[in-house]
Amino acid sequence: MTPNDTAEVLVQREGRAGLIVLNRPAALNALTHGMVRRIAQALDAWEEDDRVDTVVVTGAGERAFCAGGDIVAIHRAATGGDRGAVEEFWRDEYRLNARIARYPKPYVALMSGIVMGGGVGVSAHGSVRIVTGTTRVAMPEAGIGFVPDVGGTYLLALAPGELGTHLALTAGSVGAADALLCGLADHFVATEKVPALLDDLAELPVHDALERHVGPAPAGVLDGQRGWIDRCYAAGTVEEILDRLRDSGEPEAKKAVDQITANSPTAVKATLAALRRARALGPLEAVLDQEYRTSCAALATGDLAEGIRAQVIDKDRSPRWSPAALGAVEPAAVARYFAPLGERELGLAATTPLERW
Repeated sequence: MTPNDTAEVLVQREGRAGLIVLNRPAALNALTHGMVRRIAQALDAWEEDDRVDTVVVTGAGERAFCAGGDIVAIHRAATGGDRGAVEEFWRDEYRLNARIARYPKPYVALMSGIVMGGGVGVSAHGSVRIVTGTTRVAMPEAGIGFVPDVGGTYLLALAPGELGTHLALTAGSVGAADALLCGLADHFVATEKVPALLDDLAELPVHDALERHVGPAPAGVLDGQRGWIDRCYAAGTVEEILDRLRDSGEPEAKKAVDQITANSPTAVKATLAALRRARALGPLEAVLDQEYRTSCAALATGDLAEGIRAQVIDKDRSPRWSPAALGAVEPAAVARYFAPLGERELGLAATTPLERW
């Protein structure tokens, strides 16, 4: 592929591999609806193509694999635009997430640079997730008045202990070693070895290519914090979690308090509820159905529009949440995130796992 390629997703066969490149580097490869559809088309075609043994997904540029969905479009919808178009984008995106998780051929995601939100959805459900020295993985939704989606609550609920709860409520990011610890990735490859790995994936079976390049990741931080994280985040409510964090005496726990209390109070409470529910829902498809409900509900709230405004539009980093305090969030406001949608339900759990969408 040449630098002149201007399509938002570059798709071609390289030897035995089908290569997908997310190609919006100026926008940190943020996903548009057209990109989601193009990826799905490529997966459909390659499933039936005997020349393609492996699918490899990367991001263009050096800064990001994918920084999420196009939240500027979401802001337009949340402030009076076409909500139906955003809901249709989510329908196709979540179907793609489930498709990736069930894909019958090796799906290799090279998660270099920033991997957030929708970027997690098109990487961390794959069968081979590779992090590098530049990787930063996050589900930062609570910081913009949203709830983790794209199967994020499924993945975070499966993380050891309460690590997923910590990441979701703080909207924090992790490097390679901690992504491996949390189950968001499988292998570490040093950044300088990535080009050679790509070459080998085009010529060799995945296992043989990985064997040449996988190595130990530099040390992370979360493993040494498991004690207070598991103890504090096991509490039943956000308020109790914050009390335990404050009482723990751990400097990093104090930072977590500051991070959580800076996020949307309603979104934080809905996020905790979504994670706890996800643990009991079973397969990814059932969790994606729940996430579609929480996403549609968030789109109708003022906090989502305000969070995107503060973080992305005006960039003043001073969102005015409504309500502004956790104690003012009514139980009914959280319950609305999980209300059935009737004919608008995503309905993935009702499909067979390998069915095409």
